[in-house]
Amino acid sequence: MTQHFVTLQGQKEPIAVGKIVCIGRNYVAHIEELKNQKPSQPMFFVKPATALAPIDQPIRIPPYSSECRHELELAALIGKTLRNCRKEDVLPAITGWAVALDVTLVDVQDRLKKAGHPWEIAKGFDGACPCSAFVPAAKVPNPQDLLIDMKVNGEQRHHDSTQLMIWDIPTMVADASQYFTLEPGDVFLTGTPAGVGSLKPGDRLEMEIQHVGKYQGSVAR
Repeated sequence: MTQHFVTLQGQKEPIAVGKIVCIGRNYVAHIEELKNQKPSQPMFFVKPATALAPIDQPIRIPPYSSECRHELELAALIGKTLRNCRKEDVLPAITGWAVALDVTLVDVQDRLKKAGHPWEIAKGFDGACPCSAFVPAAKVPNPQDLLIDMKVNGEQRHHDSTQLMIWDIPTMVADASQYFTLEPGDVFLTGTPAGVGSLKPGDRLEMEIQHVGKYQGSVAR
């Protein structure tokens, strides 16, 4: 069976990834810009490990979609098993932080939602989670106070702080652990701030999360 890996800076061996757990609607302004309702509790979905791709590798939009959207997010690397855990257990179990994209096929997702069907093919397709190398957790002073910044072709898109999360990282990860056992090597995406926008072939991306890293990317023609 083919395994999919991420790297942690300072560690020689790559880390096999089991799954990618994501939280949706975790910033108020993002909820408002998409005209969604604010959820009463954290809302999760899962991407397969096959969705991972290097963040500097061109994003390839599948041929079954004509409307693709970017969502830049802080990603956490789980280093210890978390199951039915407490909030205070979370940060000690996170071994690294990365810059990641949740790439969404908006037209596909909307069509499937209206039909009452699952929408994994809009969020979990191959390459739907571009991700950087992980920075050791000790090098990020406060993951709850980081600027998320993204430009597309020089145009400002995301520019907000992780302070604006509805559910902070310990709360969301502890809640998710009540439903999914989080295992070493799992990746957790913490939500996107306002500023989501479309991606088109030929677009150039500049992505940065304070203390975590700055990267350039593109969309394949």
